[in-house]
Amino acid sequence: MADTTTEQTGPTGQPSLKRVMGSKLLLFFVVGDIIGTGVYALTGQVAGRVGGALWLPFLIAFVVAIMTAFSYLELVGKYPQAAGAALYTHKAFKIRFLTFMVAFAVMCSGITSASSAAKAFGDTYLAEFITAPMPLVAILFVIGLGLINFRGVSESVKTNVVLTCIEIGGLLIIVGVGVWAVLNGNGDASRLVEFDTENQTMLVAITSATSLAFFAMVGFEDSVNMAEECKDPIRIFPKAMLWGMVIAATIYILVSVTSSLLVPADDLEAAKSSALLKVLDVGAPGFPREVFSAIGLFAVINSALINMLMASRLLYGMANQRIIPKQLGTVHPFRRSPWVAIVFTSVIAIGLVSFVDISVLGGTTALLLLGVFAIVNVAVLVLRKEKSAHRHFRAPTIVPILAAIFCVYLVTPLSGRPARDYKVAAILLGVGVVLWGINWLVMRATHSEEDRQPIEPPVG
Repeated sequence: MADTTTEQTGPTGQPSLKRVMGSKLLLFFVVGDIIGTGVYALTGQVAGRVGGALWLPFLIAFVVAIMTAFSYLELVGKYPQAAGAALYTHKAFKIRFLTFMVAFAVMCSGITSASSAAKAFGDTYLAEFITAPMPLVAILFVIGLGLINFRGVSESVKTNVVLTCIEIGGLLIIVGVGVWAVLNGNGDASRLVEFDTENQTMLVAITSATSLAFFAMVGFEDSVNMAEECKDPIRIFPKAMLWGMVIAATIYILVSVTSSLLVPADDLEAAKSSALLKVLDVGAPGFPREVFSAIGLFAVINSALINMLMASRLLYGMANQRIIPKQLGTVHPFRRSPWVAIVFTSVIAIGLVSFVDISVLGGTTALLLLGVFAIVNVAVLVLRKEKSAHRHFRAPTIVPILAAIFCVYLVTPLSGRPARDYKVAAILLGVGVVLWGINWLVMRATHSEEDRQPIEPPVG
């Protein structure tokens, strides 16, 4: 496959995105995006839903996620372009409203995650060192991310490599503390098979916790939005994405086992987002909390950076497909980054950290993404009828079928999902419908029918 690194213009006649990501940078992107702040923040909440066996929801979430990843790999191999799930939905169903709503849900997940990380940066981790006014810190945090993003994808993904290594180091400290404590006779292995069945069945306990733990496994899907900035994406995506997911899931399970061995589920739940600090205090009382808090700072920076990268590339890809105004796909002639999309997503993130209680959006974000994953798993089967001129990864047919069923089940109330998630999701989707109407009027007023047709970038 030809290396298109030297391409200077894209299909719209403006500069193309810069292809700088090889297999190693892509692997770090996937690992860094999945690990993010999820396991740092969700361990206590998952324990509160399932009990001491909190490793099981993370394992099930990994199985469902990797089946869905097979669908993404087939589609990114077939259509190596930015926009990810929205692009695949558009090609499979040709319903512009559905495409817009899928894009809106994915963009909400990215910007909400980045905004949550911005607040965690100021409220939790930075507070261990200095006292600074919120939301000013969060706003400056988002602006800083935007500047790194604008600087270029090369700088952004290299920053991600450093931050991902620090993130992994923090989680390996937790695992190491657990091993040390167990070797010294501490820990209770019986907790690993304890389930909270006080007011629920074991099945609901597991599926409810899995629907939450699944949020910690998402992130692999963000990488497909970077396809136009990868060298030979058709070749490098399968190994990078699958190995990245395996590495992240292995770390998650080791951390969850360590947490259960050392700390009762009730104590983990009570600690909330500080659950891993609680594990550290029990397993290694003399370990300085400031070190782990510093690692937490880097973790939220990395998570936010990757999510803002994804959100801006999603808008860029949608603009190229003429689903949204093409101005949002404008690329800077020198930095070759989608600067208008970067500014747009950064402004939304600043608004969220300034005026919205983001803590209520985590479960809803997972709900919306599970719905998107169900659509993608169906889309891959629909698009089998559209033959590709080049060879690419192909998922076994049974895999997307099973993944779609599991995703739909985790979306429904049968999984034990709280009613609040559905209420917030309805509000968000209502906002999306309003934005679709505004977008439709703008597109109708400013573009001819021919101009609204999607532009197909070259494969490579």
